[in-house]
Amino acid sequence: MKKILNRAKAPTPKFFKVLRTVGLALAAVGGTILAAPIALPAIVTTIGGYATVAGGVLSATSQLTTTDDSK
Repeated sequence: MKKILNRAKAPTPKFFKVLRTVGLALAAVGGTILAAPIALPAIVTTIGGYATVAGGVLSATSQLTTTDDSK
């Protein structure tokens, strides 16, 4: 568990910082679709759910990518 925490605190390359931001935006859009106060078609809410999960995975994976290859 300590290795994971150290990786999360380590510097992240610029490319993965951009991917992390895109993932957070994708998760936010998906969450907004899911929380819409109007009734949306089932396919739209399904896409919103997938976008939320994909954004979360993309953000988490990008955060754990480091530039240090010695470990």
